[in-house]
Amino acid sequence: MKNLLTRTLSGAVFLALFLTAMLWHPAAYGVIFMITVFIIMLEYLNITVGSKEKTASILAVITALLAFMLFFFHAGFGLDGKWLLILPVMVTLIATAILFCKESDAYRTTPFILTSLVYIALPFALTNLIVFTPDGGFNGRVLLAVMIIIWSSDVGAYLSGMAFGQRHGHKLFPSISPKKSWEGYFGGLFLSLAAGWCVGYFSMVDYPWYHCLILALLVNISSTIGDLVESQLKRNFGVKDAGSIMPGHGGLLDRFDGALLAFPVSVLYITLSGL
Repeated sequence: MKNLLTRTLSGAVFLALFLTAMLWHPAAYGVIFMITVFIIMLEYLNITVGSKEKTASILAVITALLAFMLFFFHAGFGLDGKWLLILPVMVTLIATAILFCKESDAYRTTPFILTSLVYIALPFALTNLIVFTPDGGFNGRVLLAVMIIIWSSDVGAYLSGMAFGQRHGHKLFPSISPKKSWEGYFGGLFLSLAAGWCVGYFSMVDYPWYHCLILALLVNISSTIGDLVESQLKRNFGVKDAGSIMPGHGGLLDRFDGALLAFPVSVLYITLSGL
């Protein structure tokens, strides 16, 4: 009961913060999401790199924050796109810092430092392209709709997995996550499609219903893969939770594992569809 209360309170704080970020003001969105990027980068690098290559890790975190800021001001406030060219320069600085590390450390940790920029920094930076309208207006409902579909997929997978997949279920990917089942996946798929339909029906976004369903399908598939990718990462490093910032839930990386792949997929579909 105590653990359930802890999880509930922690989840309520998480929900309140991100609803504020997406529904209140662009400044709130910018600050809360930058803090989120900062924490997730630290969690990821702590798991994969640890205390090795501190300079390169610090530069990677700075680059992640800078990427979000540049996309934020570019999409929302008309910052010239040429300023995005700062990011390759930062990657060059990271690579230079790695040159001064021990060869044995660099061999093991360099891929994770560079991957953090693609795996964490880029997905969050890209969210700016859907929370701002072409004229710079703020509309966090689109990102909220994506998040609702992700949460629905998680809830549906959990409930369906517990009900039908625990004893006689068919394992989804037993070598990575023994508890996940195909029964759970299809439960998540069903609830995510239902959430996508509701998003369109109740006009949370101004998209035709079929686009909402396609988006929900893409989000469900990509978030499931994202969940498995993070599970594999933690299994490889012998870690149960990515962090402890959310009592009863783990770290923010644990909460956003599916979103890290769902965000870029959603942005790509929304952009290419002209929505």
